Amino acid sequence: MEGTEGNPGQPGSAERSHRSSVSSVGARAADVLVYLADDTVVPLAMENLPSLSAHELHRAIREVLQLPDAALDAFALWLVSPLLEVQLKPKHQPYKLGRQWPELLLRFTDAPDDDVAMDEPSLQFRRNVFFPKWRELQICDEEVLRLLYEEAKGNVIAARYPCDMEDCEALGALVCRVQLGPYQPSQPATCTLREKLDSFLPAHLCKRNHGLFAAFRGRGAKVGTGEQGLLNAYRQVKEAVSSDGAHEATLGFHYRAYLLKCHELPFYGCAFFRGEIDKPAQGFLHRGGRKPVIVAISLEGVHVIDSREKHVLLGLRFQELSWDHTSPEEEEPVLWLEFDGDTEGLPVNKLLRIYSKQAELMSSLIEYCIELNQAAEPTAPQESTSGPHSAHSPSLPPAQRPKLRRQSSVVCSRIQHLSTIDYVEDGKGIKRVKPKRSTSFFSRQLSTGQRGYTVVQPAESLEQG
Repeated sequence: MEGTEGNPGQPGSAERSHRSSVSSVGARAADVLVYLADDTVVPLAMENLPSLSAHELHRAIREVLQLPDAALDAFALWLVSPLLEVQLKPKHQPYKLGRQWPELLLRFTDAPDDDVAMDEPSLQFRRNVFFPKWRELQICDEEVLRLLYEEAKGNVIAARYPCDMEDCEALGALVCRVQLGPYQPSQPATCTLREKLDSFLPAHLCKRNHGLFAAFRGRGAKVGTGEQGLLNAYRQVKEAVSSDGAHEATLGFHYRAYLLKCHELPFYGCAFFRGEIDKPAQGFLHRGGRKPVIVAISLEGVHVIDSREKHVLLGLRFQELSWDHTSPEEEEPVLWLEFDGDTEGLPVNKLLRIYSKQAELMSSLIEYCIELNQAAEPTAPQESTSGPHSAHSPSLPPAQRPKLRRQSSVVCSRIQHLSTIDYVEDGKGIKRVKPKRSTSFFSRQLSTGQRGYTVVQPAESLEQG
């Protein structure tokens, strides 16, 4: 079972899905409510619901929505609540898992008992974590593209996908085009954008100045930075052109453009998990504490995202890491990520410790994604997480990956903000020396021929230092 924990405080799908998906249960037909990414409800009357598999329910949804065969692999059924998100395997029985929901919450979340007792999942039809981006680009059906667009838009607006301002403006402009139609210079678009700004941009980029000096600006004040950038991007949205040169009145073109832009984000299509990492020690007393993070895992790699600052702390392709998880008795479960770095100009290997009750789920998902990638290598084009250019350029070997065009981008790693355990030569302490690079602490990694990551002499314990 793959699971992802929602991010409270963000108005994403988990927050709006706190509702029941089953209205009656028994051997007779039961009404099942399935929620789409745009919050549309699909009611289904199903026989023998307790024994119904996710695969059978998936087929029923596709028939009701009249979706093509491409939807079979593109979407999956999820059980979602404000506390936990779980993608179901085809063999899973949604009703039985729903009945086991409190046990899942106790096992995989730190939610208080009162919240566990009140929580109830809904059934959602969402993008399959294991659906590769190159296959998504082959989809032509407009309704499938719309569903993928709605989900991606929700993740951008909820800031689950961290984006730079210029990317948010470009994506928001496409939302404007879908919702408002083509840009018309004669229409008062500025007022419309200002009134619905949070429908086009993430909330943390829509903050308006309501302070003391706002009163002195008057009604003739200039448009805010986000509004002006969005308006400029809206003007530049291109229209679909048919073979005879005429503009086509189709939204599929803009859905695809939105998805293609999202493909530049290295964590697009990922599963989300919640955890905490150690803060770097600061001040005279070397106080650290912990920082809440979101761990985003996709077919391309692992990204650790700062929950509050909405930027990436660490991004690694699977070739660049080793990993494992530990669950000591009476201690918190931990996901360990090991990767190359440098300290004071010397090359070292670094260990990042992620505290999470979902460490086991994250470890299993990493392993399964690697297996899928290895199985698909002979037939599928290699995908890269090298940065914003990856959706438009052929993927390159690790040594030739292009640099990110914006080194201050929110999708760039900020290793200086991490508190890591740095490897040493003999593995018995943390010293700023160049380590021997012979083997890793962990055996869980890609084969040597595919790995762009170099490893070091093993130590006796993960907890040293």
